[in-house]
Amino acid sequence: MTKATELTTQPQRHVYDDLLERCRLLDPIVTAVVFPCETTALTAAVEAADAGLITPILVGPRQEIVQIAQEAGVNITSFEIEDVPDASTAAAKAVDVVRAGRAEVLMKGSLHTDVLMAAVVAPTAGLRTSRRISHAFVMAVPSYPKPLIITDAVVNIAPSLEDKRDICQNAIDLAHSFGHTAPKVAILSAVEEVTTKIPSTLDAAALCKMADRGQITGAILDGPLALDNAISPEAAKTKGIVSPVAGDADILLVPDLEAGNILAKQFIFLTNADAAGVVLGARVPIILTSRADSVRTRMASCAVALLLAHARRSRKLEPIF
Repeated sequence: MTKATELTTQPQRHVYDDLLERCRLLDPIVTAVVFPCETTALTAAVEAADAGLITPILVGPRQEIVQIAQEAGVNITSFEIEDVPDASTAAAKAVDVVRAGRAEVLMKGSLHTDVLMAAVVAPTAGLRTSRRISHAFVMAVPSYPKPLIITDAVVNIAPSLEDKRDICQNAIDLAHSFGHTAPKVAILSAVEEVTTKIPSTLDAAALCKMADRGQITGAILDGPLALDNAISPEAAKTKGIVSPVAGDADILLVPDLEAGNILAKQFIFLTNADAAGVVLGARVPIILTSRADSVRTRMASCAVALLLAHARRSRKLEPIF
């Protein structure tokens, strides 16, 4: 076998491998797992603990959690359990655990996302900060050479310009936790020219100027950019776009939830992309996993939260408490 043949037969490295590799030297983070009352939700926490990513505090009905563990054949005897009767109480209790300093990450179990987020954004007892809360997918797209952050495709339906500033800064801070000192942010629209006929192009132009004025920091922004020009060097060259961001984006800032949700699902279902997810802008990272997620995606979501939590510990991120 020639050397060239050996190289072509090597297994292709997954872009999540670098994220997981960065976690190997970090201590697991104490994580409040909210209402893990379904086999996939509980085993996801166990898998992440076995991988050295989290130290779970299970928040939910003790008897039900123990029974699910027995039926699934997983060992949770070393895990602390906060015994509460139902999902909404579990969400509130998990938030209390974080506020008391006993956990640095929240992880969604088998409850509805809106139940969890209602506890997170509660006016007096929640985990809100001065930042707008947003969601980011950290996607592994097979045809793209690095993780691609897409935001916001889950939380903010029709974000204002000020909301987009926070959504953008949240994603930049996330990229910093991966080791990107100056991530490239592509602010997406349908076209590359600023026009009053498409409001998202005006927001894109304003966000770029906000970065110039220091209202957004730690990244290189450009926009408006269409998707092809944001991720394809050839498309950007064909359009005559000269930009350090075009064709090499680390972050895709979408115009609204509809566009972001459609874009993320296109990547997932048409290109077999993996989509780790995390909620940003609260006092702690919030891991959102789905029953449909692969083990690799669940591990990547936990790895992202671990990197964020350690970055905040070391004060690499803007203090948000």
